[in-house]
Amino acid sequence: MQFKNLLTLLPFVVVAQAGPFSKRADCGNGRTAEHEQCCVWYDVLDDLQTDIFVKEPCGKTVHESLRLSFHDAIGYSPRLFSQGEFGGGGADGSIIQHANVEMRYGGNRGLEEIIERQTPLGPRYNVAYGDLIQFAAAVGITQCPGAPRLEFLAGRNKTSQASPDLLPSPADSPDKIFDRLGDAGFSPDEVIDLLISHTIGGQEHVDEATPNTPFDTTPEKFDSQFFVETLLKGTVQPPNGLQPGAELPPLRGAFRLASDAALARDPRTSCRFQSYITDQASMQSRFRAAMSKLAVLGQNRDNLVDCSEIIPEAKTLSGKPFLPAGKSMQDIQPACSATPFPILTAQPGRETAVHPETLSATLLDARALPTGV
Repeated sequence: MQFKNLLTLLPFVVVAQAGPFSKRADCGNGRTAEHEQCCVWYDVLDDLQTDIFVKEPCGKTVHESLRLSFHDAIGYSPRLFSQGEFGGGGADGSIIQHANVEMRYGGNRGLEEIIERQTPLGPRYNVAYGDLIQFAAAVGITQCPGAPRLEFLAGRNKTSQASPDLLPSPADSPDKIFDRLGDAGFSPDEVIDLLISHTIGGQEHVDEATPNTPFDTTPEKFDSQFFVETLLKGTVQPPNGLQPGAELPPLRGAFRLASDAALARDPRTSCRFQSYITDQASMQSRFRAAMSKLAVLGQNRDNLVDCSEIIPEAKTLSGKPFLPAGKSMQDIQPACSATPFPILTAQPGRETAVHPETLSATLLDARALPTGV
């Protein structure tokens, strides 16, 4: 009898030890969330996936959304605050809310279209532009195979003021870039982590004569080809000569930012840069960490709600890093003295040439350095 009573009580003991049951919020349509405040983001997700990103997976709007997240957040300077000046609100949505001011900054050129497309979503779902910008970037890159699932925190204020013009330029030296991003809290290694965004990027306005030119041969994948090809010798002369902020690219139809070339070869960052050629896992995790840091510039994390579970997963990436056809290891300019450059195999066939006109729907205008391009 006592044994039977013990068995009857046992389930209650197990439940008590397991702790109180945590009920998830019902968001409708069979979807739930840990926090009720996150439910609205399912609706925003649907809008982004069916309207903004649907026609061009890992395409122009994806890249522009990622670039917008950097341009909104990096307008933040503790140094200016310490000097008694306004140093910006960081990731506060000011680039949309005060587009009449911030879109006058040269570094923001090319963001007009994505701002126009994202602007209606704020009032439509009653969400802050600072949240919307970071959410759209996180959702967007999941269209690119190999991309990490970014953290997304919601709850930023809906009010902001225009940030100062603090964007780095592709013509800036590493010293100037490290100083600007260091002021915002990023180490030289973290600058390279932000630069991972260029794996899915290209340019349109740095050189007006060659619009829609990618930074590597695989702008539709979140892979390591950008790190391989940035270390190839630049040999191709642009049609109208080198423009400010540009360097000779290694392939016809490709583009190289001067800042990318310099950071890849700077002794302070060359080893970090080279390491990503064969380390996709670290490339993903460190980009996620750098973007998490970027997304809360000027914000208090304790006041935000973690809604990361709303972000979908990207497709996995297949394939290994390679040398473009026609290139060999002799074309590489290794810059890291601490670690040998990995041995890569060239693709078969004639020398690779990128055809920008076939990639125009998948490329982004890059103007500032780690644009999240």
